Amino acid sequence: MIGLVITQIAVIALFLILGWAVRFKKAYWLISGFALRPKEEKETLIENRYPQKIGSLLIGTAIGMLVLLPLSFTEFRFGTEAQFGFMLVVLFGGLIYLSRYEVPAKRKRSYIIAIILAIVTLGPLVYLTVSSHKGYEMALAEDSFEISGMYGDEWDYEDIQSVQLLEEMPEVTWRQNGIGLPTLAQGHFEVTRYGSSLLFIQKDHTPILYIELKDEQIFVNSKDSAKTQSWYEELKKEVE
Repeated sequence: MIGLVITQIAVIALFLILGWAVRFKKAYWLISGFALRPKEEKETLIENRYPQKIGSLLIGTAIGMLVLLPLSFTEFRFGTEAQFGFMLVVLFGGLIYLSRYEVPAKRKRSYIIAIILAIVTLGPLVYLTVSSHKGYEMALAEDSFEISGMYGDEWDYEDIQSVQLLEEMPEVTWRQNGIGLPTLAQGHFEVTRYGSSLLFIQKDHTPILYIELKDEQIFVNSKDSAKTQSWYEELKKEVE
């Protein structure tokens, strides 16, 4: 939590400093590609106040993120997503809008590039966010169990070494390949004392079902504690 807040503050500070430097100190060279432009184009852009508006966009984005920062200290679970979602939408929306202040010969290309960047960046993020919030489900069949959703798979009962019901989730040190949200951990994470593990964890919900396989460790739970308990009891019967 502390690390995430520090990251948020660092991003806000960076945008404020860059925006201030561009907007008020005329450090236009900080804008990507501006220093390489022909002199005539630079003069046209400055006359159109394009670089100044870029600075204002950065400052406005930072102020908006700062206003949303207190959400991280409330019970609202999507404060981080709201803040960084705001950042991306405002930045890309602003860049698309500011293309109208480009030099006429490059205005159309600027629109196209800005829109493509927005789609390429926001598209996968929206998809991952929607997919992750759909969650996962565990289903037990005759000879195997399956966990649906992203990073899900099917495993044979004969590969299970042991199952345990934990009162709390062991410390997760870092994400290897997966989705880490304030409410959800789904994918491959490094877990203290367990090493690389596959997590399907609804945070702040217990108990936790730990499944040790021949070559993999799985941590999974449900928002419904009774359902997690049921999974444990059924798997334990299969192991025994």
